[in-house]
Amino acid sequence: MTIAIFLGSLLGLMAIGMPIAFALMLTGIVLMYHLDFFDAQLLAQNMLGGADSFPLMAVPFFLLAGELMNAGGLSKRIVDLAVTLFGHIRGGLGYVAIGTSVVLASLSGSAIADTAAIAALLIPMMRNNGYNLERSSGLIAAGGIIAPIIPPSMSFIIYGVATNLSITKLFMAGIVPGLLMGVTLVLVWSLVARKENVPVQPRQPLSVRLRALARSIWALFLPVIIIGGLRFGVFTPTEAAVVAAVYALFVGLFIYREIGLSDLPRLFIAAAKTTAVVMFLVAAAMVTAYMITLAELPGQVISVLEPMLDHPKWLMAAIVILLTLVGTAMDLTPTILILGPVLVPLITKAGIDPVYFGVMFVMVGAVGLLTPPVGTVLNVVCGVGRVSMEGIIRGVWPYVVAYTALIGLFVIFPEIITVPASLLH
Repeated sequence: MTIAIFLGSLLGLMAIGMPIAFALMLTGIVLMYHLDFFDAQLLAQNMLGGADSFPLMAVPFFLLAGELMNAGGLSKRIVDLAVTLFGHIRGGLGYVAIGTSVVLASLSGSAIADTAAIAALLIPMMRNNGYNLERSSGLIAAGGIIAPIIPPSMSFIIYGVATNLSITKLFMAGIVPGLLMGVTLVLVWSLVARKENVPVQPRQPLSVRLRALARSIWALFLPVIIIGGLRFGVFTPTEAAVVAAVYALFVGLFIYREIGLSDLPRLFIAAAKTTAVVMFLVAAAMVTAYMITLAELPGQVISVLEPMLDHPKWLMAAIVILLTLVGTAMDLTPTILILGPVLVPLITKAGIDPVYFGVMFVMVGAVGLLTPPVGTVLNVVCGVGRVSMEGIIRGVWPYVVAYTALIGLFVIFPEIITVPASLLH
């Protein structure tokens, strides 16, 4: 009965168009009344406690770093370098999009920011060079969702806070799956480029390539600093976010000189607005999470799925299907905040590595950013690249199928994630 009230309230409020943060908060209130436990002071305390978390301080700094990188020219120089190196290969701009997605993923950790930056730079270029716009836009959207997997990932930060897991371990565990997502896109794009007979650009001379490398060297140092610092314990994920923001600010102001002091208020305000949305969502979700725990919903879910506890891979497959269905209707962050605390006790009881599960959880949720009706990343590409939603859905489906196959491989062979994670950490 409690599960039905929880799902009915949440889905009903979302169905009438209520913003997800308010829907989460009101769902918590409904559960309070159902349990005859309403307390306005407790409501306020949980919202305050949800946002009052040291690891969450990384969110505004990574968002600010993303704004500074896009405005300061770091993203543009990475794209320029990739174009000069790979533009002459058949479908070269597609490989540029994939490579840039992987590199930018190691800078900002935001699927929305990375997708918007790459789409703004590459879609006009691909259009002018005769590429199929639907397939190209779908590729850029598929590359954008690598950002929540490769560190630094804001989704891993939120997941770690919500489930009390080590964010550094999640970061290290995400490196290999994120790179494999890039390899998967390369394989699919190579087939698409051959089938579509994508045009070839002229090869750039060595001098042009070297100049592009020299211009981008400061941008390429940032992922080395972040991942190296985390790997060797120089700083925590929160401190890494501050380092990224300060580094991007320094390079944009004094090295590339593409932003001035007068641009900083605009960039700070943009990062603050996005941070406010994320933090309010986290605070509202804490109310629901508290009531979920109080109503013993995790125990009820465990009892429903108890027959699968002795078969971890079947359980994992069932959870992947559940998360896939949820991902079509809900964004990644609320999915983490709602289902993460519910499912982690279940997989722990089944003997599944919680760090491995965290990577799988975020990866499946990220693929949901490519599926309608929500499809947040699809909407970004449509808006930035001026592509119709119908067209981009037709263009993105081969990559969604390939990602689904990769997730299935991770379910069957979890060692692909767990073994490198243990070696890297």
